[in-house]
Amino acid sequence: MKDNELKRKEHEAVRCGVGYYDFTHQILDVKGKDAATFLDKVFVNDIKNMKKGHALYTTMLNEEGKIIDDVIVFRLEEDKYLISTLYIDKMIKWFDKFKDGCDLDYKDITSRVTMFAIQGPKSRDLVNKIVDEDISNLKFFTIEDNSVGDLDIMVARAGFTGELGYELYVESGKKEKLEEKIKECGKEFGLINITTDVIIGSLPGEKGYVLMSDLEGTNPLEVGYDWTVHWDSDFIGKDALLKEKDDVKRDLLGFELFEEGEVEAGDAVLLDGREIGKVTKFTYGYTVEKFIGYCLIEKECAIEGKEVEIKTKDGDIKAKLCDRIFYDKENKRVRG
Repeated sequence: MKDNELKRKEHEAVRCGVGYYDFTHQILDVKGKDAATFLDKVFVNDIKNMKKGHALYTTMLNEEGKIIDDVIVFRLEEDKYLISTLYIDKMIKWFDKFKDGCDLDYKDITSRVTMFAIQGPKSRDLVNKIVDEDISNLKFFTIEDNSVGDLDIMVARAGFTGELGYELYVESGKKEKLEEKIKECGKEFGLINITTDVIIGSLPGEKGYVLMSDLEGTNPLEVGYDWTVHWDSDFIGKDALLKEKDDVKRDLLGFELFEEGEVEAGDAVLLDGREIGKVTKFTYGYTVEKFIGYCLIEKECAIEGKEVEIKTKDGDIKAKLCDRIFYDKENKRVRG
């Protein structure tokens, strides 16, 4: 099967049925009586007021207020957290720099944990076939213990696809046993094993989800993440971010091409011949049937519907600026 045909098949499996894949990120285990206070210092969102069993999206800033990581924080117990990241070595060094005087312990447990993402409209039915305890009432962005026979697992209702979805966490030494169960139960649902880059390309790209490659060098206010900033916390980078609050100069917007073309991250975006920013993401959206992407541009030029040109290695390509969310703007699919 040709690459694009396979990508379309896998993309549509998640949009219309159910797909699964090993999507294990790096995981930091954090615990101690000062854990909440410390995490409120290194992250911009409100960690200390999280409920047990809940998850929270947040970013980590440097002293200049720029994003250096974006993560998911799970609060498992009063003083115990799991942090899912792709840059754990950098995170540990950052924690080391600011931990003095704090009663907390953190360690990389990535090698001990595997996570399978099960995503799509049929994911709830499939997961209920797999696990022992019914997960029908599991709320979005929460996590709870469960089991699969003699396997102890955790189930989170989360994902990076824009569909109803779940993440199953299991001890890495027992992942084959869980995967066999997933595949066995998945037969009646037409389960597809996702093997291509649609999990970081077309699926999240249609939904407006970002990677660090989109966030590099930005602050949360420039990428529409002001809702994640808990201004009452004394987080690292707050002073710098406060100075930007009333004078945000850039915006991360969506774009769609008027014509077929090859665009790459880093390509310049031009308005009336003047460079106003750069492309951060480009993909084909198999559901919206368009070539789409994101661009980080001057805020005064970030007007939906405005026509721009993208300077590629093969020449300028015409595009239209638009909302970064191309699919399910009301979030009905995710909330199932």
